[in-house]
Amino acid sequence: MSLNVSYSVIFEKIRWKNILSTGNVFTEVSFQNTGTTLIVGVNGAGKSTILDALTFALSGKTFRNINKPQLVNTINKKDAVVELYFRANSNRYKIIRGMKPNIFEVYCNEVLVNQSADNRDYQEILEKHILRINYKSFCQVVILGAASFVPFMQLPTGRRREIIEDLLDLEVFTTMNTLLKKKIDTNQQELLEAEYQKDFIEQKIDLVEQHLEELRKKNDEFVKQKKQSIKDFEKKLKKLNEDQHELVNKIEQIEFKIEDVKVVQKKLDELKTIRAQIEVRNDQLQKEIAFFGKHDTCPTCRQNIDEQFKCTSVENRSKQIKEIEDGLEKLVAKFNQTNEKLQAIFEMQKIINDDRAKLYVLNSEISNCQNQIETLSSEIKQATKKVKDSSDDTMEDLQNERLTIASNYNRIQEDRHVLSAASNMLKDGGIKTKIINQYIPVINKLINKYLAEFDLFCEFQLDEQFNETIKSRYRDAFTYSSFSEGEKQKIDLAILFTWRAVAKLRNSLSTNLLILDEVFDSSLDGNAADDLLKIINNISKDSNVFIISHREQLFEKFDNTIKFVKNKNFSSIEV
Repeated sequence: MSLNVSYSVIFEKIRWKNILSTGNVFTEVSFQNTGTTLIVGVNGAGKSTILDALTFALSGKTFRNINKPQLVNTINKKDAVVELYFRANSNRYKIIRGMKPNIFEVYCNEVLVNQSADNRDYQEILEKHILRINYKSFCQVVILGAASFVPFMQLPTGRRREIIEDLLDLEVFTTMNTLLKKKIDTNQQELLEAEYQKDFIEQKIDLVEQHLEELRKKNDEFVKQKKQSIKDFEKKLKKLNEDQHELVNKIEQIEFKIEDVKVVQKKLDELKTIRAQIEVRNDQLQKEIAFFGKHDTCPTCRQNIDEQFKCTSVENRSKQIKEIEDGLEKLVAKFNQTNEKLQAIFEMQKIINDDRAKLYVLNSEISNCQNQIETLSSEIKQATKKVKDSSDDTMEDLQNERLTIASNYNRIQEDRHVLSAASNMLKDGGIKTKIINQYIPVINKLINKYLAEFDLFCEFQLDEQFNETIKSRYRDAFTYSSFSEGEKQKIDLAILFTWRAVAKLRNSLSTNLLILDEVFDSSLDGNAADDLLKIINNISKDSNVFIISHREQLFEKFDNTIKFVKNKNFSSIEV
């Protein structure tokens, strides 16, 4: 099966010092020669140190199950350094990583890549933008170590699924699912809060509507009272207007009846004058009659007064007095009549003045009634407007708030549906299963291919739940436990190589390096070992394959040999 590869990483060499048992002198291994290379040495000679140096350079982690500080040589206790040289497409890179002191530098074409203040960010740049492979995938594609390899078929179904998910780099969906659960929790809280707000605004609207209804009732009662007051005032105003009309008519009629007071007064004054003149003349005549009765001689000329003259004068004067008294009596009668007319005018004027005073009071009452009616009408209008404005403004604000809350609630509900759909997709039966189902035929094909290369002719099938079905000679159904230890080893190796091929396919990565740790130091028989060598030789046509083993009898089966020895507690490569 051919793989379409879009990115290649070509490892050139690695050198390290003061790592585990390696001393203060750099140990260097070249990765540029194609073919197979056997790394041998007695137990403890340091032959597996290359795995720790390589994984430490690339990821800052240890390959074997130890703490990172334990990588530092326990004798020198400092200056642990690894330098890794490789090419990624058209660029040359160098990684320098060390402890005591801590060093982490990446060079691209001899230029230091801009370092982030955070080593994690710098490591992310290395893995995502330069290597384009993480530590987990690197251990599946480049390094197959016995120490870290657990036979897939010996795992329970749940653990098998975890291996496949890790292999296919599906932990991103697990991370997404974790983040999604947080979002679902947040959404649930938001939904509860939105429901609370929704219920609260409805209760608030109900309370406000009740309050507004009470205000409307009070306002209606207020308006009713005011309208009744207006009716009372209008009734009173009607009566006042009628009284006013009657009084005005009365005044007009009286004013029409009475004469001009000045004319009557003038006439009366004239009568008074005439009366006074008559009375003066009467007094004069009386005095003259009295003079003739008392005097016989004229006091002026001293002559005797003729008796005849005296009698004639007295008679004439008496006659004049009689005429004066008769005229005076008529004059007094006319004076009294004129005076009574004047007094009547005064009485009518007094009545008119009283009526005008009453009219003034009526006009004041009418004006007051009109003002009261206007005031009450204005109060009704203002009260109605106030209730209406208060109702409109309050309800408009509440309705807008309700719409906002409803919109937010609907948005959260929509988010909930989306999150629920996403949750279903991220469950084991969702998108991960679909991806895995796409790879199951490829996995089964690769496993059967490698089993055939091991001369183990059986049909091996993994189903969607990663349960195996094995048919030997396409007839009998077997389980993994039905095979011998050697056959189990072949199955394990076939699956191991399959994982490497799938990981390589999944990450679209091509590399020139493969390191197998102690694969030959197992229960494989000679034929199985030869079959394994065939597979390795096939892989080594375009890769540099390193086999770590303590079986020196394999020398002649490899293109190159590197032997690690330990001298005075320090490991080195034997020249």
